[in-house]
Amino acid sequence: MADAKVMTEFNLSCPVPRVADDRIVLAHGGGGRLTHQLIEKIFMPAFGNPMLEQRHDGAVLSVNGSRLAFTTDSFVVRPLIFPGGTIGDLAVYGTVNDLAMCGARPLYLSAGFILEEGLAMDTLRTVVASMQAAAAKAGVQLVTGDTKVVDKGKGDGIFVNTSGIGLIEANVKGTIDPAAVQVGDAVIVSGDLGRHGVAILSVREGLEFESPILSDTASVWPAVEALLNSGIEVHCLRDLTRGGLATTLNEIASDRNVCIKLEETLIPVQETVQSACEILGLDPLYVANEGRFAVFVPGAQADAALEVMKKIPVSEGSVRVGKVEQAPGGTVVLQSRIGGNRVVDMLSGEQLPRIC
Repeated sequence: MADAKVMTEFNLSCPVPRVADDRIVLAHGGGGRLTHQLIEKIFMPAFGNPMLEQRHDGAVLSVNGSRLAFTTDSFVVRPLIFPGGTIGDLAVYGTVNDLAMCGARPLYLSAGFILEEGLAMDTLRTVVASMQAAAAKAGVQLVTGDTKVVDKGKGDGIFVNTSGIGLIEANVKGTIDPAAVQVGDAVIVSGDLGRHGVAILSVREGLEFESPILSDTASVWPAVEALLNSGIEVHCLRDLTRGGLATTLNEIASDRNVCIKLEETLIPVQETVQSACEILGLDPLYVANEGRFAVFVPGAQADAALEVMKKIPVSEGSVRVGKVEQAPGGTVVLQSRIGGNRVVDMLSGEQLPRIC
């Protein structure tokens, strides 16, 4: 009878693991749910203001009749040099692209370097040279900066912070941000997804594939400029960095209380990237990109937007992947290849940490 009593008291339920909320964990930097909780609970109560509350890739500021975009970003990628790029050009393109997502022509950058004692000078030269080349290609100037050195073992080689200023030109009417997304909008992505994250992982884990996988790191401003000059009504632009397409769309769906409906068969992923993700247990929808963005335009203008984007090298692989619907609000829904639907939720952290 005693054994029976023990058995009846035994509980087979498995509680959901709870992340400690009294300290920072790696997932807080992954761009997912924990990052958003950190922002909403810690930073927004302290710094909240109308510009910050737009929750965009940068702030849009009115100065003497002109509209400027201002953004800042930090880069902690490991390894420092990877197939298709380095932490240097990643820092330039990442900041340039945040300005572009505000509809701004990138103009000026700052750079702050935190260097670890013992870093090889040749590595630093490689990173700086790649940074200079990227700035020249993106049409921006690095006009101010700072350097600090930390003890060996405290900095992981190089950390880079870049800030940028861009100009929103007179032909850009209204605001380009998540608040402008409307039911009926088409969702377009500018090219294949997942290459950056998989390129980083391949080096980090010593993996080799039959066909090399290169990061998509690039400036997307030429594609954005072409869209803005075409007269197409651009509602929102978002680059698909930490957390990939899935996290970006979840942020917008939640902010606007709409449903973003995707079609799996339309989402572009290179065969080698798809195969690598299957082997490694990754979902390419959540893998970071550094030269890809999503654009929301009225459904009736989707074909015209695609025609414009496909003429620009950085966005020649553009595809319409979905649309904005009214319900169920605050969700991203994927129509699978076999016809069923599944909710694409926001991850707590990120599949691949330290990739940007």
